[in-house]
Order: sequence, then C-alpha cells, then structure tokens
Amino acid sequence: MVFNTLKIGLLLAVMTAIFVGMGALIGGQTGMLIAFAIAVAMNFFSFWNSDKLVLRMHGAEEVDARSAPEYYRMVEDLAQRAELPMPKVYIMHSAQPNAFATGRSPEHSAVCASTGLLEHLNRDEIAGVMAHELAHIKNRDTLIMTIAATIAGAISMLANYLQFSMLFGGHRDDNRGIGMIGTIVAMLLAPMAAMLVQMAISRSREYVADRVGGEICGNPMWLASALASIHNAAREIPMESAERVPASAHMFIINPLFGGTIDNLFSTHPNTENRIAELQEQARQMGAGGYHGAAGDTTDPARPSFRVPDTGPAVAPKPRRRRGPWG
Repeated sequence: MVFNTLKIGLLLAVMTAIFVGMGALIGGQTGMLIAFAIAVAMNFFSFWNSDKLVLRMHGAEEVDARSAPEYYRMVEDLAQRAELPMPKVYIMHSAQPNAFATGRSPEHSAVCASTGLLEHLNRDEIAGVMAHELAHIKNRDTLIMTIAATIAGAISMLANYLQFSMLFGGHRDDNRGIGMIGTIVAMLLAPMAAMLVQMAISRSREYVADRVGGEICGNPMWLASALASIHNAAREIPMESAERVPASAHMFIINPLFGGTIDNLFSTHPNTENRIAELQEQARQMGAGGYHGAAGDTTDPARPSFRVPDTGPAVAPKPRRRRGPWG
C-alpha cells in the first residue's frame, strides 16, 4: 500500500512536470503558470473522478441485475468469492472482446466488459476475465492505472495541439524558433509519456492479477482460454475508443491496439503465451474446481448462455465465426 502511494506520487510529479513544460512551450511563462494550475486541478480531479472519465471515454453504460442479470450475477458471485464490495458493472459497445477495471479503491470500483467479450466467449472464459479484473481491484492497481490514463491522455492532447499549430503556421513569426522547438519536443514527449505509463504500470501487475484471478474463479484454465481468444480477436477487430485514447490501452486485460505480441521493455502487457503458461502451471498446482454460477444455476458453464442487454448500438464486427448465442 505504501509502495503504491509512493509510485502514484512519483507518477503525478513527473507527468505534471511534462504537462507544465509543454504549457511553457505553448505560451511561455504565462503558459507555464496556466498549465501548472490546470495540472494541479487535473491531479485533484483525476484522483476523485478519473474512473468516471475513463468509462466515458469508452462509452461504457452501467447495467444492473434487471438489465443484464446473468452478467451482473456472475460479477456479484465472483466479488463475494474475492471478499470484495460489489463493484459497479458496465458494458462498452465494441465488437473486440476485452475488459477493464477502474476506480480509486475497492469501495469505489467498476468493471467493464465489451459486448464482443459477452458475445464471443463462453461462461467459463467470461468468469475468468471478470475474476482477473476483480483481482486488479483487490490488489488496488486500478487507481494508478486510471490516473495514468487520464494524465497521459491530457499530455497527448497537448502534443497534438503543438503539432497542429505548427502545421497551420503557429509560432511562425516567433524569432526564438519556439514553434519548431515545440514541435520537436512534442514529438519526443508524447512517446515519453507513453513510456512513463508503461513503466508505472508494471507488467508484473498483470501476472499477479492473472494468478489472483485464477484463485478467485477457481480454475486458471478458464482465464488462459479467454486470453488466447481475446489476443487473437484484438489483432483482427479494432477498438475505436482505444484508438482515440491510446493512453488507456494498459487498462485492458489484453492490449486493444495490437494484442501485445512482444514481451519487452516497451510493451504495456506481458506476452500472452507467457501468461497462459503461468496459468497452466497454476492450474496444475490447484487441481479441479471453479466458479459454477449462483446457487441453483444448472446452466452448463462451458456454453455461453447470456444475452447482451440492448443498451445502444454496438460497433459492427468483421465477419468471423461466432462462439456463442448472446443476443
């Protein structure tokens, strides 16, 4: 807990410095002071409201026991197994199977699954994915993940502004050449901000969340199967909201932009094959068991049986074989 707090403080300090520096490039000393004031306000806002902002970025809509009974009940049962307060439950309209968790604490948390996840994965796989997201909440990873996404997104917007301004003649008459400097610095700082996010959100968090998620759902192989399915789909089906806000990619269980194929210093997610291998080993150690739904639920958990609630239009998927009868 103390380590997480120190890490959040360092992340905020460094990203605030980048944000203020870019403000100075745009408006000199006045711009720097304005950017500093905005950064302070943004840090305060991010701590309390970044979860809502991220959910809004991805067009997520809250559901409940009436609008999505099977999905909601599964999360409720898994939260009880994890000894967590019931999080808010959301659905985002994207054909790409994926999911994320957000919130500043277990008492103020939310989980979100895409319509693609609910349509193309079976009950066991969905349980594995949601257990992984609850593990992030249980480990208190979600605060730093969400704040990082919010601030990195703001830095990216400033970088885009500088480049746009330069393209259309901004600072062209500046004798100090600040326009050109600003463009060059923007080109350097945008990747740097992404690297800071990747460094702050250690990939070891994903391995830990996989392991704890396997314990929560009771069968790590359900999560392993889900990771394989999501990894393949992420390479075929785009997620428009993640492409608009790439700084939030690290929040998803699998990188929604390119599937996370390389396990190196600059990857936001561990290699999927390595994660599956770890889960296979965990399954061997744990033996049989797992989540089988609420008491009295006789549905075969190996077959999808949910219905996606009609909460709005979904992004049309590319033609591919359906894995279940959701909707």
